[in-house]
Amino acid sequence: MKAMLSILLILSSLILIGCAEQDGPVERAGESVDEGIENSRDAISDTIEDAGDEIEDATDGY
Repeated sequence: MKAMLSILLILSSLILIGCAEQDGPVERAGESVDEGIENSRDAISDTIEDAGDEIEDATDGY
């Protein structure tokens, strides 16, 4: 009985591991959206930092 239960647990865990590896179209679309948002956030942050540097450069003479 214990051997049968062990085999069942091993097989069910292998099935779950196999399912976790496959990304469907919705998962890939979600990852793409996440990447786009991250890239936009980085671009905005860089633009704000550059603007701050320009303001500092412009006001250094005062």
